[in-house]
Amino acid sequence: MIQKTILNDAHRALGAKMVDFGGWDMPIHYGSQIDEHHLVRSDAGMFDVSHMTVVDLKGERVRDFLRNLVANSVDKLKVPGKALYTCMLNPQGGVIDDLIIYFRNDGFFRLVVNAATREKDLAWITEQAKAFDVKVSERPDFGMVAVQGPSAREKVIGLLREEDRAAITKLGKFAAGEAKTVSGIDVFVARTGYTGEDGFEVVVPEAQTVAFWNELLGAGVKPAGLGARDTLRLEAGMNLYGQDMDDAVSPYEAALAWTVALDEGRDFIGRGALEAQKATGVPRQMIGLVMDEKGVLRHGQKVLTDNGEGEILSGTFSPTLGKAIAFARVPAGAPGNVRVDIRGKEVPVRVVKFPFVRDGQAQEGVLG
Repeated sequence: MIQKTILNDAHRALGAKMVDFGGWDMPIHYGSQIDEHHLVRSDAGMFDVSHMTVVDLKGERVRDFLRNLVANSVDKLKVPGKALYTCMLNPQGGVIDDLIIYFRNDGFFRLVVNAATREKDLAWITEQAKAFDVKVSERPDFGMVAVQGPSAREKVIGLLREEDRAAITKLGKFAAGEAKTVSGIDVFVARTGYTGEDGFEVVVPEAQTVAFWNELLGAGVKPAGLGARDTLRLEAGMNLYGQDMDDAVSPYEAALAWTVALDEGRDFIGRGALEAQKATGVPRQMIGLVMDEKGVLRHGQKVLTDNGEGEILSGTFSPTLGKAIAFARVPAGAPGNVRVDIRGKEVPVRVVKFPFVRDGQAQEGVLG
């Protein structure tokens, strides 16, 4: 049975086109995916991300547990409110999921994990937590709204009561704090996102999520759907779990080496496999592609390099660049001349560094 977020009726009232997204009835757009994309790059848009899973971890040894559970080091989280992006690995070094960890206090950390991997993640986390006597609590009593774009923070802060505005204004990137809106809604405001733009992801009690959404509408923030979220995140060089990586792909094969901390004296699940990969090198790599010819790069298309074949992972038409862009996984080494097989025709593409777009602007070399 398809699941619905608390905002489902609100989306339909706004004329959203709804689709099945990993078992959730979600808005793909509200009329124009392209307009919604440009809105987030130029002003502010909001996304219903209430399908994401909030998990609270509590216990005296919760930090020790997270040292063992994830590949990045939670010891980087020294001040309550700080957040960390990381991958949770299996013993073979494959990515079970990517997630964000929020440090609340010494006995309390919060995770936000992907909707499509909810059951798998909860089972894995709960099993691993037993040895550390950590209580794992899923929080279905929360909704979540992401407000993203150059004016997003200003729009959200304008809804907060006066005494909370200064603290939320001062939040650095990958930090979070608690506040109340003028109308009395409790919000957990995190300066994180999945678009490459500044903004907030706001966790709200489910019973007040519709009211918060409506307050944002009243402040002039327009809704955006999953279509724009996908083109924005790919332009920003952000992986999508299940498409760019999965439990058979290591962080080193997914261009996520920066999320791995091989800090001394810390053993974590999958560390041995990653150390072996680092010593010998991985056979595959993830690269960014731009196609200057007309057309669209799509998931599953064959990629031909001088070292052998690979495939397109995420591919789309970039509204900001006016060209097709993609992630591809190809054999390791200099790829040389790269082509993509599009309906039997080998179309040349350029290998570029990603992100393709940063702060709303094309990165150097992306436009050729």
